[in-house]
This record gives sequence, C-alpha cells and structure tokens, in this order.
Amino acid sequence: MSQELVFQPDAAAIAHTHATRQRYEQMYARSVSDPDGFWADEARRIDWIKAPTRIKNTSFAYPDVSIKWFEDGVLNLAANCIDRHLVERGDKVAIIWEPDDPNAEAEHITYRTLHEKVCRCANVLLSLGVRKGDRVTIYLPMIPQAAYAMLACARIGAVHSVVFGGFSPDALAGRINDCDSRIVITADEGRRGGKTVPLKANVDKALADAPGVDKVMVVRNTGAAVSMKGSRDIWWHEAAAGVEPFHEPVPMGA
Repeated sequence: MSQELVFQPDAAAIAHTHATRQRYEQMYARSVSDPDGFWADEARRIDWIKAPTRIKNTSFAYPDVSIKWFEDGVLNLAANCIDRHLVERGDKVAIIWEPDDPNAEAEHITYRTLHEKVCRCANVLLSLGVRKGDRVTIYLPMIPQAAYAMLACARIGAVHSVVFGGFSPDALAGRINDCDSRIVITADEGRRGGKTVPLKANVDKALADAPGVDKVMVVRNTGAAVSMKGSRDIWWHEAAAGVEPFHEPVPMGA
C-alpha cells in the first residue's frame, strides 16, 4: 500500500513570504519612481568617508555614453568588507576556506584575523613601491591569500588583475604586459582536483616575456621546492612577518 506525502506549509512561513513579497514590490516601485532617493537610502547601508550627494548621472547619447553612480562619494572597499565589522563581529567567521583535499579540515578565518592578514599584505605591497593606481597581478590558487591580496590592493588603492591559476605562462605574460604590472603575487604550487600546478615555475617562464616586473611575492602553499630569483622574489610569510598588522585604508572615489 503506497503512501502519499503531503507538504503543508507553515502558516507563519506563508505570512512571512507574503510580507517579503509586498516589501519587495514596494521597494521596486520606489526604485522606479524615485531612483535617486531609493539608491541614496540604499547607499547608507555602507560606510562612507564622504557620503555622495550626486547619486545617478547617466547619459545614453551615442557616442558620449556615460554611466556614473555616487560619483562624488569617497569610501574604501576593504574597510567596508572588514573594518566596519570588527567591533561587533571581530571574532566571528568571515571566510570558511575548504581545501582541495575533501578530507582536509576547513579553515575558519575571523574578521579580526582577516583584518590583520590584509593589513600586513597591504604594508608589504607599499614596501615594494606599490601606490594608488598601480597594477598588481594575482596568479594564485583558490587559497585565503587570494582574498587577502585582492582586499589589500583595494585597501591601498591599487588595481588588481586576477589571472586564473590554470593559464599558461604565455597567457600570464600577455596579461602582465597588457596592464603594465610591476608586481606579481603567486604561490609555489597550486592544487586542483588532487593535481599540482607549478605556479611559480609558470611565473618564471612568463617573466622572460614580461621584463617590467620588479617583484614576485610567493605564498608557501604546498611546500614544494621552487627557484627564487635573487632580490626579485620574496616569500609572502617572511615579508608579512616584518611589517605592521595595521594599515589605514586609502580614500577612494566611489
């Protein structure tokens, strides 16, 4: 004798869904009728160094197409991702990193730890001469240092160019040259699907065709032996240990 399972949704859940739908429809209607007011209110959800007074400034008149949002506002992305959470959420988990090996233990990174790691990376980049507007190439596997590096670039106002860790030395060289990057952040090796990828070796090959790179910062990820080229190459962990764990975020145009 077969039994039929009948799902009966909870009345409270139905009421919540209905209220959520109503709230969405109200918000959407306002976003259409009063876009400047709507997005000005939404912008207050994040922290500004200087709150914007000009919300939307767009023109679709070809060929002078221009789309600008919050153009006179000043803020820092890394500060919004990290700093504003430190007081109330400092010891709560910001990132859960799952290793390539499914049997390996996940790493739980708190906002406070994330702040320290990002600040140290930012200070290392500054010590290497990276300044606001400079480009940094990030050629890393899916490890926490990739997030640290991107947020550190945002913190100092540098532009990060992320290159997929599976790309060849030729592809990497082309991207380094195209953005005129002087700094590359990589790892000894990456792991993907149980296989290792020789990231540092690929960088060495790429830089034969990208002579403008001054420094390569290397994350010790797998522990594999890699060739370190004189004063050009530095270990991430050694450089990070020698700088302060604090950095004041650079004001950036929205």
